[in-house]
Amino acid sequence: MVNRLILVVVLVPLAIVLIALAVANRGLTPFTLDPFNPGNPALTVQLPLFFLMFAALAVGLVIGSFATWFRQGRYRKLARQRGLEAQAAHGAASRQAQAARASAALPGPSR
Repeated sequence: MVNRLILVVVLVPLAIVLIALAVANRGLTPFTLDPFNPGNPALTVQLPLFFLMFAALAVGLVIGSFATWFRQGRYRKLARQRGLEAQAAHGAASRQAQAARASAALPGPSR
């Protein structure tokens, strides 16, 4: 139910806006990799403007995701260490509990 609500409220209007943006900006735009000689045909390509805009958005999302991932690395490392400490403490507690159960067990039959 929540997924359908998100789909209808967020994704459908976003898709409509992106499609309208793409249709309105479908004219060819020169994209050059040589800022000193923009007319250089070897390093200039004609692309639709919406493609350039969507490519810039995608590149920004990827770079931002990597930056966030690298920035939060110390927190992930700390969480891993705490997880290992918790596992070690749990393992030691379970070994102590097993030892206590073994010592508290009834003695075997005598001969």
